Amino acid sequence: MFLIIGFVIVFGAVIGGYVMHHGEIGVLIQISEFIIIGGAGLGAFIAANGMKNFSAAIKATLGVLKPDPYTKQLYLDTLKMMFQLFNIARKEGLLGLEKHVEKPEESDVMKNYPGFLGNHHAVAFFCDTMKVILTGAVGPHDLSEMMEIDLETSHKEAHTPIHAIQTVGDAMPGFGIVAAVLGVIITMGKIGGDAAVIGKSVAAALVGTFIGILLAYGVFGPLARAMELRLDKEHAYMNALRYALFSFARGESPITCIEFARRNVEPDSRPGFAEMETYVKEKAA
Repeated sequence: MFLIIGFVIVFGAVIGGYVMHHGEIGVLIQISEFIIIGGAGLGAFIAANGMKNFSAAIKATLGVLKPDPYTKQLYLDTLKMMFQLFNIARKEGLLGLEKHVEKPEESDVMKNYPGFLGNHHAVAFFCDTMKVILTGAVGPHDLSEMMEIDLETSHKEAHTPIHAIQTVGDAMPGFGIVAAVLGVIITMGKIGGDAAVIGKSVAAALVGTFIGILLAYGVFGPLARAMELRLDKEHAYMNALRYALFSFARGESPITCIEFARRNVEPDSRPGFAEMETYVKEKAA
């Protein structure tokens, strides 16, 4: 939401200031310039990243336009869910968790928390790790290393669309100059003609530079930064799951396990200990 608001402010300020100087909006609508810059940017993006990363970038862009899912409520629900599952293991043994982690969408516990189930990466990470714990073949510290490798690999892959968008954004001023140079070449062919015609041709050429710079610093740069911040929040959420699982593998009590997770929550989304304790025990009762 704030990304869209920011874009509206950027374009509103630029266009509004231009109009206040008695500029004509029609002069800025140069379809040929848009085709040159947009086509060159798209082609460079696909050439450098391939269709897989292009699709990933589109998906990441659409994702960042949605409201931030990593809220305090999501963390509270996730902590409650883990508390309930860890209590099941304490009362029924590890085998009591098997039906929950094998088919999480059918679990009597997990299906009550759609925020968690909607995050396919989190579900796969949590359930796969629980399955490893159920085997009893991996020690807690080896399990911690395994989870760290998993998260690092996923984090690196998730950064690829961000780097791709930032790279294209950095190239936008260059493509704008390309469009402007082509416009100047056309203008040179009109030398000796009517001054008004030459002036319009020069103005059309300069629009290319304007578009390239505006897209670079007003669109692609902020978009890449917003995606990076969203990814950092996802990483923090996954780390909360990781430390809860590590504590569970060491044999800690359920409340201790989720306290390890709570301490990994960013301060602006972190519930207090008393609030968390009350909340999870009420839901588990």
